[in-house]
Amino acid sequence: MKLSEIYLYLKQDISKIEKEIENSIDAQHPVLIQASSHLLKAGGKRIRPVFVLLGAQFGQYDLERVKLVAVPLEMIHMGSLVHDDVIDDAELRRGRKTIKAKWDNRVAMYTGDYMFAKAIEIASQSQEPRLHEILSDAMVEMCIGEVEQIKDQFNADQNLKIYLRRIKRKTALLISVSCELGALIAGADRHIQKCLKRYGYYTGMAFQITDDILDFVGTEKELGKPAGSDLLQGNVTLPALYAMERDAELKNEITHFLESHGTDKVDMNGIISKIKETGAVKDAKIMSDLYLEKANAALEELPDIRAKRALSEIAQYIGDRKF
Repeated sequence: MKLSEIYLYLKQDISKIEKEIENSIDAQHPVLIQASSHLLKAGGKRIRPVFVLLGAQFGQYDLERVKLVAVPLEMIHMGSLVHDDVIDDAELRRGRKTIKAKWDNRVAMYTGDYMFAKAIEIASQSQEPRLHEILSDAMVEMCIGEVEQIKDQFNADQNLKIYLRRIKRKTALLISVSCELGALIAGADRHIQKCLKRYGYYTGMAFQITDDILDFVGTEKELGKPAGSDLLQGNVTLPALYAMERDAELKNEITHFLESHGTDKVDMNGIISKIKETGAVKDAKIMSDLYLEKANAALEELPDIRAKRALSEIAQYIGDRKF
């Protein structure tokens, strides 16, 4: 099932949120407008606004209030992607040139900062104090995560704990906050907010692990970037971690590449084949499935409404997706 089919009944509201995002990136400087529009046109699943909309279904649903959460969260996500591309020196995202590739690093960093600032500006229209507290705490954690990502880049001496902490800050945190704040802005019961927060965290962890798996098993056409890009950019993800634990020769090969900071030539197709042969990809999928089981368990305490079923279907989509 496609993601668009899962939340078809929210199509009209999703379109309105998309329009709000388009209107929000309007800037007085032409380069900022062009760079922001370039990223927006690259598309995306808009899964964070969808989580906000679904979370709000458990309370008093009012799109005018909900958009003050949904739009900022997507803009924060977009801004973090721009920063990630600078950190990773990435040339492509979703098959299009990144902002840093089309312009330069400085334009990319300021564009990301601009999106963060616009997100805060929009969210400030809400009078809900807990919203601002949760959102600011999340942004602090994300920034710490970006600094940690820089520190760990091309670092072969990593472990599972470091990896899980990194993907929590990189992905799971914002998805968790999206679910929680959707319920908060709609005035849902605090217990419901907590259940949705847990669901979002577990789903977000599974989402990123699946992304990291697809980086090794997907094609360039499906991924919008070359297979093995994470490792080429110096990011050691779960399949690589597992494989390095099991194959000493492969570990030496990957370590040598990382210690060269990506300057040495590497047979990435060969490394990908060796990683698959260790069973690391299958075990990473098991880890993702365990998180999804916890996500579905968090949903069990929620009222049986259409949004709950949609959240369950999204979790299944994440577990089954191919790109």
